[in-house]
Amino acid sequence: MEGTRVGRESSGGEPLITRHEPIDRVFHWSTALAVLLLLASAAVPRLGLKFSWLPLHWVTGVVLSVMVVAHILRATFIQPPGRMWISPRHLHEHARGVRAGKYTLPQKLMHAVLGFAVLLACVTGALLLLRLDTVLWQGDPYLLEPRTWGVIYALHGAASLCILVLSVAHAIRYLLPGRRAYLRAMIRGQMSREEAAALHDPARWSGQRRDDPREIDR
Repeated sequence: MEGTRVGRESSGGEPLITRHEPIDRVFHWSTALAVLLLLASAAVPRLGLKFSWLPLHWVTGVVLSVMVVAHILRATFIQPPGRMWISPRHLHEHARGVRAGKYTLPQKLMHAVLGFAVLLACVTGALLLLRLDTVLWQGDPYLLEPRTWGVIYALHGAASLCILVLSVAHAIRYLLPGRRAYLRAMIRGQMSREEAAALHDPARWSGQRRDDPREIDR
């Protein structure tokens, strides 16, 4: 059928439908790698392993910040609006066991909380970067009051801890047998129609193109 993104068949002969475009998968795994490098470069030195971690940390933070800005622009101006918004209706439907559209309420909540934590880490990290000497500028530790720097450090640490906990929970959740279809879809981009129908309401999401109103779950 025209407009339906049907890929190759699964091992059982069932047609596969696209859930994640290549650009979305690249962004997801690039973000995951950046977060992993940031957490490792911040935590490993405190465990006794000494290396020049600071350049790796702030360069990776800058790359992550650029990706976050690009993601916000794409989600605002290119992708269908309202796809990840959460409304009281979604809460009511989830409580009644109504199947969601393309994204479930837990997925939207994870996206919202983790996205806020990453954004907070990027903003506070950018401010802390003003204290450092880089090839582009001379750091100024006296730019802000010591108490203000303390608040920024505390927010940066809290955001980082939140990202760590949510990332571990996110990974564990999608390693569970009933959720592995999502993991395969994030790796390969596709899931079977049977999996999509079992996890989502086919009337609200059926693997059509972005201009299919069934993918816009407001």
